[in-house]
Amino acid sequence: MVNVMPFGMCISMANPQVAAATAAALGVLTPQPCMPVISAPWMPGSPTVLVGNQPALNNSSKLMCNWAGIIQITQPGQAKIMVP
Repeated sequence: MVNVMPFGMCISMANPQVAAATAAALGVLTPQPCMPVISAPWMPGSPTVLVGNQPALNNSSKLMCNWAGIIQITQPGQAKIMVP
C-alpha cells in the first residue's frame, strides 16, 4: 500500500475477501474494497525516460494484481493546454 493505494471495488473471486463475502451472501457476488496485492513491476514503462534508474510510467503502463486484475493509468497527470 505504498505505491498503489486501495481504490474502487474488487469483483475477482480470486480475492479471498470477495470469495468470503460472496459465500456469506449465499453465492451472490459481493464486491469488496480493492486492496491490490502486487508482486511484479509496472510494464512496459517509458523506453526513453528514467526515474530513479527505472522506466517512467506512462498511459500504456500496466500492473498485474495477484487477484487476477490489471491496474492501469487512466489519468496520466499531464495535459496539453491551449493558450489563446
